[in-house]
Amino acid sequence: MIKGVNLGGWLVLEKWMSPQLFAGVAADDEYYLPQDLSETDYQNRIAMHRANFITEADFVRIASMGLDTVRIPVPYFIFGDVQPFIGAIDWLDKAFNWAEAYGLQILIDLHTVPGSQNGFDNGGISGVQNWAQHPDQVAFALSVLHRLAERYGDRSGLYGIEVLNEPATEKMYRNMLDRYPAREPEMTAENAPITFEFLYDFYKTAYEDLRTVLPADKVIMFHDGFDITQWADFFQKNTFENVVLDTHHYLMIAEIETGELTLDSYHKYIEGVGDSIAEVKQFVPVVVGEWTLFNSLATGVDTKGGLNPTQEVFDHEVTVDKDRALKIYQDLWRLQVDQWQRGDGYFFWSYKINIDTINDKDWFGWDSWSLERSVNKGWAEI
Repeated sequence: MIKGVNLGGWLVLEKWMSPQLFAGVAADDEYYLPQDLSETDYQNRIAMHRANFITEADFVRIASMGLDTVRIPVPYFIFGDVQPFIGAIDWLDKAFNWAEAYGLQILIDLHTVPGSQNGFDNGGISGVQNWAQHPDQVAFALSVLHRLAERYGDRSGLYGIEVLNEPATEKMYRNMLDRYPAREPEMTAENAPITFEFLYDFYKTAYEDLRTVLPADKVIMFHDGFDITQWADFFQKNTFENVVLDTHHYLMIAEIETGELTLDSYHKYIEGVGDSIAEVKQFVPVVVGEWTLFNSLATGVDTKGGLNPTQEVFDHEVTVDKDRALKIYQDLWRLQVDQWQRGDGYFFWSYKINIDTINDKDWFGWDSWSLERSVNKGWAEI
């Protein structure tokens, strides 16, 4: 049973997690940041961020919390072979050394690919999703996975490799441009959702290639494309060794789907996901690779499904009782952990955020995205 946490916002940037990294520029994502800065400023900001956002001390803290695994999102330019981006393989090397020193394991998560698999800001470029339409881009992603497996396959600290984070199939793709508008609309000309047929084939190809270099005791993980119901038949028809299915579930999705900001609606949503996990687990181990405590009810503001202050300014007064918020968070922590353990464990999103929620009132309530802060505040008990 995995008890893990994501090191989100470290090697793959997300503006909302470290707003000051994007200070003074229009960029909303990693694609445009080097375009909006001088080469020297870009290099300095990235170097400073990577050296300070996650350090050895964080691995000590994570292990002391009682967690056993970290999921580390990495970009497609991890090896430093895509200009103008700066590679990060040296930092992943350090992460393995730290993890092994403190008894932790690492799930490497390929979080971005050229052209993007989802059009999210965390997919590298907002509003663009054309990766699957270009065989050369697909081949490049496979080459990155292969090189990661070659480099870390024999490391004791490797739990496994996740082939692709959050490919957006039809259901998730529909509202992508509304939530993540493209900076250059002409770049959306080839946008299209990823089909499950493509995803099935890509996963099989990636699996077959990875198993040529990755030992059998290392996990290969597939994301469910935002629909866990599409996988029982796939795993019954195909034979894999040591494969795990990843599914992501956020309370904001319950808010979007139901239009309600109530504990009851959150409970119904999470319990329904737990039922789906238990059903699919008959055919493949299931891990909830991303989830969090953040919700509009405890925040005291309708965030419209988790829109953050870099996307929209919420100008009405926040009124929330801290004791009530504490009870909401504790309730939702227990509920989610119980449901995720109907499968094979979880990775909380995320370990750390670099936001001053005390002095910047626009970010009130966003501490609940950070496991470090949630534990410190008594919201989460591992």
